[in-house]
Amino acid sequence: MGRRSKGLRGHGRGKFTKHPRERGQTPVSRSIQDISVGSKVAIHIDPGVVGGQPHHRYHGRIGVIKMKMGRAYVVEFRDGGKIKKVISGPEHLRLMR
Repeated sequence: MGRRSKGLRGHGRGKFTKHPRERGQTPVSRSIQDISVGSKVAIHIDPGVVGGQPHHRYHGRIGVIKMKMGRAYVVEFRDGGKIKKVISGPEHLRLMR
């Protein structure tokens, strides 16, 4: 028998907690940032914003913005030998320099 999964946010104590100096509300500038298509971003889940979160399996991945879908962005990256696409809100993306 397999074990129960305990939900989408289960087993994410480290990923879904903010560091002490980052606690509180997320700045508005992060949610209204405009990322251009073709730029590199890192998927960094912001636990303060529940909507638009990608799956926690992709936390820390680096990919390329392929297109914009409403407020969200489509991020494409290589996972093993496959190319995967993740739809994520702008709060959970950090621009790579």
